Amino acid sequence: MRSRNAAATREAILASALEAFTRAGYDGVGVREIAESAGVTAMLVNRYFGSKEGLFAEVVEAAMAERTVLTDDPATLAADLAASLVRRTAPDAGRLDPFLLVLRSAPNPRAAEVLRAGIERHVEKHLTDLLPDREKAGPALVLSVIAGFWLMRALVGSTELNRADEDVVRRKLERVFAVLLAE
Repeated sequence: MRSRNAAATREAILASALEAFTRAGYDGVGVREIAESAGVTAMLVNRYFGSKEGLFAEVVEAAMAERTVLTDDPATLAADLAASLVRRTAPDAGRLDPFLLVLRSAPNPRAAEVLRAGIERHVEKHLTDLLPDREKAGPALVLSVIAGFWLMRALVGSTELNRADEDVVRRKLERVFAVLLAE
């Protein structure tokens, strides 16, 4: 078992939970498994987070707060998004935990509510704050394109998307994002 250091214990539990929920989804993992991986008891996990749902909500909060493909410059946002998305979905790129967390946990209705709230609070809000005068559905449409492209290229492994010239794909995605982000 882990030594007593509240901050380190909390971080170990969150790291274990992120890995577990990303790998198996909300329904595919239990508090005991997360606790064991973190070197603590299930009772301690519940003491820190209240419940599995409370732990999941904190994992979602931490995962969504970290920017993985979004940038901060409205003038270059479409180009930055396209370049980042192509780079992050390349066949040799590492996995994206927030995307896999969403994909594998969304089938559970309560987990989907927690995910939706986290996405809206962090990702959609960031886009809306960057582009305050734009049509409100734009950020959600951008996120839909990101999710669809990520799914097809990185997880399904679309032959055409993976063998296409990355500059061509990036330019086409940039045009799509520019349309979706237009005033």
